[in-house]
Amino acid sequence: MSNAQPAAGRRVVVTGFGVISSIGTGRAGFLAGLREGRCGAAPISGWDTTGFAHSTAYEVPGLDPEKYLRRIEPGRFGRVGAQAAAAARMAVDDAGLDPASVRDEPGVVAVGTTCGESLDVDALAGVEVRDGLDRLPADLARRVHAGRLSVAVAVELGLPNVEAVTIPTVCAAGSYAVGHALDALRDGEADYAICGGADSVSRMAFAGFYRLRAWAPEKCSPFDLDRNGFMFGEGAGMLVLETLEHARRRGATIHAEVAGFALNCDAGHPTRPDRERVAQCMAGALHDASAGAGEVDVVFAHGTGTKLNDAMESAAVRDVFGDHPPPVTALKAMIGHTQGAAGSHACIAAILGMNHDFIPPTVNFTTPDPECPVDCVPNVARPARVRTAVVNSLGVGGNNAAVVLRHAEVAA
Repeated sequence: MSNAQPAAGRRVVVTGFGVISSIGTGRAGFLAGLREGRCGAAPISGWDTTGFAHSTAYEVPGLDPEKYLRRIEPGRFGRVGAQAAAAARMAVDDAGLDPASVRDEPGVVAVGTTCGESLDVDALAGVEVRDGLDRLPADLARRVHAGRLSVAVAVELGLPNVEAVTIPTVCAAGSYAVGHALDALRDGEADYAICGGADSVSRMAFAGFYRLRAWAPEKCSPFDLDRNGFMFGEGAGMLVLETLEHARRRGATIHAEVAGFALNCDAGHPTRPDRERVAQCMAGALHDASAGAGEVDVVFAHGTGTKLNDAMESAAVRDVFGDHPPPVTALKAMIGHTQGAAGSHACIAAILGMNHDFIPPTVNFTTPDPECPVDCVPNVARPARVRTAVVNSLGVGGNNAAVVLRHAEVAA
């Protein structure tokens, strides 16, 4: 939503998070990857890329999400559901939150995704081509519904009474999940929420964007003059949100405040975001947070590495912040486009930057582009005092979302 007036209601804070990514898993691993400016692009190993001219993506090497799980039996959910549940388990552990202590309190589980259990869909398609429809394995067919992602989190955490919702707004879905949780907490519908997103690198999604000629051959290079496309990544990012009162009551550590949120829809071209609507979404989130543009220390751009998107987003940032905007970093150069997890990955990166005084870099950057006149923090993490950050997310179909985060000291 884009509010006419700043939101009233209860203040909402982040008390924990869990992350799986190509540059690091868990708080320490992800933080190290961000600081070092790692690039997780590598040849695809999860499926046969024969027949494609390009075969690179940002997978998570050697990932076995089930090693993080305590309650879900192996095989009950697919890889994406297991990743979401594993990141959620990390998040509640990070928050010092025993799920059993809140199982009778009103809560929300919200998981964003683009393709859900896409690897299982790939497997089913392979069986159909090879053996026919009547030989489809029932265990895989039962797992493919995207709605099961939020169920996987609820089952893993033993929370049978939560509102469990999966939000399939593609590339903006992780931010939509944060916004959904924020609304529920502000409005008194919940006291806590576990929210974020998860996706995998699948043949199905790869083939679609490959045919659109939007896939980068070797790596993603946002804002660079010679950028030539985006590249999918995989993983999950899940956050624990609580009302400020709830967090204080149990003595939780507060990592940041979710101060504002807005969403809108271009309702125009399916893959070409509208500059005016993107700017309106960012401005709406700032208004919701009662924050001025001059307060913002960094913008985490959607930054896909495509010619049109990066130029449009650079212009929209300048529409909101003026001719001298704050630094604008693009996480997808490091971890790829993690689809439904992209927004939540960026929120977690912003929180880590706030708490460790740095801005993650836009790696793979060589040549400035006059059509992208922003300071993209090229290649090397920058020491900075970050107190307010904006996370921008743009989804296929024109689904836009923006999140405003504030440093924990503001919520103290």
